[in-house]
Amino acid sequence: MGTFSVSASLANPQRPEEPLTLDLLVDTGATWTLLPADVVSQLGLTTPRQRMVTMANGARVSYPAGQVVIRLNGEEVITVFLTGPPGSLALLGAVTLEEFGLAPDPVRKTLVPVGGLLA
Repeated sequence: MGTFSVSASLANPQRPEEPLTLDLLVDTGATWTLLPADVVSQLGLTTPRQRMVTMANGARVSYPAGQVVIRLNGEEVITVFLTGPPGSLALLGAVTLEEFGLAPDPVRKTLVPVGGLLA
């Protein structure tokens, strides 16, 4: 699958009137959205939890986690994010995509609406 980014507005849930626009790399291989440490600091986000992830090389790493408001395609959700190391890419992860009801279209390099399931 080819890679592409989408522009989104991010904000601290405690200060939603102070958003920051950021390009997020769509990454369905990432469970949660990842934000660089400088973005987390700039938005004043808190990270009261830790989430364990498995890296591509098999290493297990713990990252600070919190909640962020993301506005995308005219819709807004509060989602879990992980704080990446300084200089890391901003990633839009699978959980956030599902919360928005979106999936990547790798041919058109855009996000498309998808239906949910109730079984």
